[in-house]
Amino acid sequence: MKVLLLACMLACAGVVLGRRVPRAYTDIYDSIDINTVLSNRRLLVPYVLCVLEEGKCTPPGKELKSHIKEALETHCGQCTENQKRGSRQVIAHLINHEPEYWKKLTNKYDPTGKFTKMYENELRAHV
Repeated sequence: MKVLLLACMLACAGVVLGRRVPRAYTDIYDSIDINTVLSNRRLLVPYVLCVLEEGKCTPPGKELKSHIKEALETHCGQCTENQKRGSRQVIAHLINHEPEYWKKLTNKYDPTGKFTKMYENELRAHV
């Protein structure tokens, strides 16, 4: 879930040479242990339900929900390297171990499948 969280953190903007340049998402939540969240459905499910607007949101969940679509569309373009790795780990987990939640998330944030197909092809486990 941290992957989704990190992939979708609030984007900041800066000024460089008089132009606004998008900066990386905040790294305030980089210390969350993704493996702990992914291995414990009691921790994982509330994040998923928050993002799906089917449950209450923590502050990190609210940020995730507000930026998830942009992060998917830009292939995590404003993510730090740590967030990119985490995002891939969370997405792979959802695809391979929580397919019903992955389907709900993709239906909500990418109903045409334009962006999520690349993740599915790349991160689906070969069984």
